[in-house]
Parts: sequence; structure tokens; C-alpha cells
Amino acid sequence: MTPFLRRSRAILVTVLVVALLAAAVWWLTRPKPIPVVLVEVGRGTVEATLSNTRAGEVEACQRTKLSPIIGGRIDYLGVEEGDRVEKGQVLMRLWNADQDARLAVNRAQLATATKRVREACTQADNAEREAARQTELFLQKFISASREEQARTEALARRAVCETARADVRTAEAQIDATAVDRQRTVLVAPFAGTVAKITGELGEYSTPSPPGVPTPPAIDLIDDSCLYVKAPMDEIDAPKIRPGQAAHVTLDALPGKVFEGRVKRVAPYIIAIEKQARTVDVEIDFVQPDEAHGLLVGYSADAEIILDVRQDTLRIPTATLREGNTVLVYDAASGTLAERAVKPGIANWDYTEVLDGLAAGERIVSSLERAGVAPGARVAPEDAASAAQ
Repeated sequence: MTPFLRRSRAILVTVLVVALLAAAVWWLTRPKPIPVVLVEVGRGTVEATLSNTRAGEVEACQRTKLSPIIGGRIDYLGVEEGDRVEKGQVLMRLWNADQDARLAVNRAQLATATKRVREACTQADNAEREAARQTELFLQKFISASREEQARTEALARRAVCETARADVRTAEAQIDATAVDRQRTVLVAPFAGTVAKITGELGEYSTPSPPGVPTPPAIDLIDDSCLYVKAPMDEIDAPKIRPGQAAHVTLDALPGKVFEGRVKRVAPYIIAIEKQARTVDVEIDFVQPDEAHGLLVGYSADAEIILDVRQDTLRIPTATLREGNTVLVYDAASGTLAERAVKPGIANWDYTEVLDGLAAGERIVSSLERAGVAPGARVAPEDAASAAQ
């Protein structure tokens, strides 16, 4: 072997050794694939929804906060908090012995006036009969005209006394009615059947009505919990899209995982502006199945999703996989890398977004976008979604 060949062979061996060492170093120091969670593009239902901006709450169809019209000492308290009451049942009564006494006087006056009516009207009837006899005698020339005229005048006077006595009866009856009305001002009666939610005051305490413009706690808070609905505040921007009759989903913090089907009953005709908060419109939602709402507590916090549109059996992706600019990261199994893909979205909600163009069913896209290094061209390793959740 010539010296030239020996030198060439030595150089070649050196180059191979260096290349192998470089490959080994690269292999040992190469960046590891980023573990990512992939989801498969599939078909299903997508709903376009609107959600409340602040927590709504469960309301009763009938709720009244009762207070006496006048102030007074509580003399009777016939219910306790949580009691069921019937319509017309007396709940509370203030001390009204003075009105009872006045009512007794009025009834005595009525009895006296009634007796006067019998006496006066009997005398009037007798006087009229006597006047008729005197008229017959005058026609037969047995008495003078003055005597006949005197009898007729007496009859008219007696009849006037009778009518005055009857007026006194009507006055006494009106006084009884007026006293009874005053007496009702001291009594609280249930306007409908329901449950007593709150009582302010105890037996023997003084109950004071609310002065105009000064809110005070009601004496009794009565709720009809047999009929419930949800009141939810929606952003004013969404108000033109909401109409009565639209379907809705209702969820409660107290019952996680439970979804109630609802329907929009009413959209408030005005906007509520609360300081340092968004301007909203109140939307009332009825339960489609009222029996499902039986037992819910009035005041439960509630969230509502009003359904504006529905797409059945459409191509969809989780909304969380959509990046800024309506792009997604598609996994290329052959190279183990990610490729950016623009998509054309359709209707969407918090869970799913409809895909009109850009993806095909069965393709896999990244859902763990929050992980460091997840970007177009990155080498990744699919991670089981269940283990990732752990």
C-alpha cells in the first residue's frame, strides 16, 4: 500500500469516527419530544349559546314581604319560620283591643238605631192610616179641612222621622265597616298558600311599618315555592338576540352536574346599570319540567345558557383547541411534529366549535396548548388524555 493510500485511509477513518461521535452527541443531547394531549376531530351537536354575566338565582313565582299598615305591639303570632300556610290564614295580629271596644260601641249604636226604626216607622204607618181616614171623613163633610190637613201633615212628619231613623241605621252600619277596616290594618293575612321564610319580631315586641323611602325588614316573608323560575342577568349587547320561547340550560352550584331544561319566559324591558359592573338585562327562565325543580331553595345561585342555534351531526372540535386567528395544531404521525392549520369556524359555545372548513374527521389536534414548547414544528409525543388529567 502506497503512502498516499495509507494517508487517505487514515483520514477517512478519522472522518467516520468524528461523524459517529457527533451523531452520538446529537442523539444523546437531542431535545426530547414534548408530551401533548391530542383529541380527534369528530362529529356531533354544537349549540350557539349566551351565558349570564353574573350569577342568577332561583326565584319564586309568588313572594310577598308583609308588614302591618300601622305600628303596634305584636299580640298574636300564629306561625313559625318554615311553616306551611293557607290562603286567608291569619299570620300576625297587633294589639287592637281599642278597636274591638269601638266595634262593640258601633254595634250597640246599630241595635239602638234599629229599634228606633221599628218605633218610628210603626208610628208613621199609623199616622198614614189615620190621615186616610180623616180624608174620607172630610169628603163626607164630617170634619173640617183644617182637621184633614193636620192629619196629613202629621203623617208626613212621622214618615220623615222613620226615614231619619233608617239613615241612622245606615250610618251605624258604615261605622261598623269603618272600624272593621281599621281593625284589618292590624292583622296580617296570607294572600296565597306558601311557606313562611322569615319572621321579624317576637310576641310582645313593637312592629313598625316602613316609612316612605326607608327600607325596613318585613314582618313576614312569605314564599310560594310550588312555582319556581330562574332570573339571570345577561349582557346588554346580547339582549337583542334573546326572545321569549327560546330553549335554555340551567345549572346550579348546589347541584353540580345536573342540567335543567328551561325556556325563556320574559326579557325585562329595561337595562340595569350597577356601579363598576356591566350593564345587564334580566331574563326570566321557566323550568320545562317543573317537577324537577320541586325542592329547590329560593335564592340558589344559578347559571343559564340560552340556546340561539343548534347544528346536529356537524364536524366539531373542542373550543379550547382553537388558537388565536382561528388556527389549530395538527399532529403529523409520520414525522411526530405539529403543523399549524387554519380552520373556518361556525357556531360555537364554551365546549365545542363547529368546523366548516380546514379539518377532516379523524385528524388529531392538540388540546394541551398551555404547555411550554407547544408550537408549529415542535416534536411531540402523544399523551393519553386520562393520564394527563391525573
